[in-house]
Amino acid sequence: MKIIIAGAGEVGFHLAKLLSFESQDITLIDNKKSNLNIAEHQLDIKTIEGNSASISVLKEANVDKSDLVVSLTSSETTNFSTCFLAKQLGAKRTIARISNSEFINSDHDIDFNSIGIDELISPENLATEEIKLLIHESAFTNIHAFEEGILKMMGVKLEKKAPFVGKNVMEAASVFPGVHFMPIALKKEGTEKTIIPRGDTVFCDGDQVYFITDKKGLQELYNLLGTVKQNIDNIMILGAGRIGSKLARDLSNEGLNVKIIEINEEKANNLAEELSDVMMINVDGRNVDLLVEENLENMDAFIATTGNSETNIMSCLMAKSKKIKKTIALVDNMDYFNLSQSIGIDTLINKKLLAANDIFRFVRNGDIVELAKLNNMDAEIVEFNVSNKSKVLNKKIVDLNFPREAIIGGVIRGDKGIIALGDFVIQYGDRVLVCSTPEVLSKVESLFL
Repeated sequence: MKIIIAGAGEVGFHLAKLLSFESQDITLIDNKKSNLNIAEHQLDIKTIEGNSASISVLKEANVDKSDLVVSLTSSETTNFSTCFLAKQLGAKRTIARISNSEFINSDHDIDFNSIGIDELISPENLATEEIKLLIHESAFTNIHAFEEGILKMMGVKLEKKAPFVGKNVMEAASVFPGVHFMPIALKKEGTEKTIIPRGDTVFCDGDQVYFITDKKGLQELYNLLGTVKQNIDNIMILGAGRIGSKLARDLSNEGLNVKIIEINEEKANNLAEELSDVMMINVDGRNVDLLVEENLENMDAFIATTGNSETNIMSCLMAKSKKIKKTIALVDNMDYFNLSQSIGIDTLINKKLLAANDIFRFVRNGDIVELAKLNNMDAEIVEFNVSNKSKVLNKKIVDLNFPREAIIGGVIRGDKGIIALGDFVIQYGDRVLVCSTPEVLSKVESLFL
């Protein structure tokens, strides 16, 4: 595919990096030469210095031959203009980054297609939704909901007390009369290899495991983990930026008790007027004593959303030392994901990765509905829509020529989520969740073409 990315900031550069690994034809546009220098030296892509909302710049990028234009600059106006012009000049598909979530919430009222925008994406909104899912299922370190929660991907680090540690997959599943969850990926503690589990795969203390589960399977997983679902009622948020303020608003609207810590006095005062039900505290959140004075130890969750990754990590470590149930840190550096497993922070959120996941589904081959990469693992979950041309149509799973490094985690049929076993027959219109390592994903995709 020929893809044009406007904006070489954090999200744009990261997306360009991921897509260049996919051997896509990438052109990166930015009006600052300094932003393009790193991309020129690290990536095998074309770069253009200039304003993406310029007809001449887009023509220089051969926009008329482009399959996808993604505008990810910090300016919504530029992103809208870029997509509008790109579509007029012949681009097949466009995606615009926004920061104002009102646009996404109003997509039924406003016809964005009429101005040349096929999709809207908000990294901040994606990060907020991810954090909210984690708050509601506090035992898990990573969560992704498919089709509004009909099936969910749940990630967890196994502890020695978990009843199914020492058992294999078949033994763990036999504890319950029905099958409502499926392990799809596993990584042993201290290793880098991602394992696609089978029936004889043994769960061990310290394993990082991802499951696909339906609604009934959630309680089963809690039982197998040897824990109970803990209610999160009192939440402290560090940082009143776009993510922190939206998160505080949404959680407060759900009836949770929210305190937000913001060092900037003007920002704190403005948000305090807007969010009357949220306790706004204008102090330096890096000061442990000040946070203790604000009853940090009585919080159920601590969420660090400042623009500084190191501040977020250190504050979460401090919160964890105070026995806070749930700690979540927003980070920019992808390398920090390995760090979270070794030092004890429950979850790291990277909005660049979330945005790239959301955009990836427009790049992949086949009839792909959704895609989610697994944090800290070399695997991803792809949701395929079964068409009348799919090679899997009307076949049992056991009869598919499926590679060993991939597994079907679940099937969505209508409004029902199904954990599908070997004798399950795939039908037209099914949406199939497949977890696969990168090496065999193209082979998996060919089955759904």
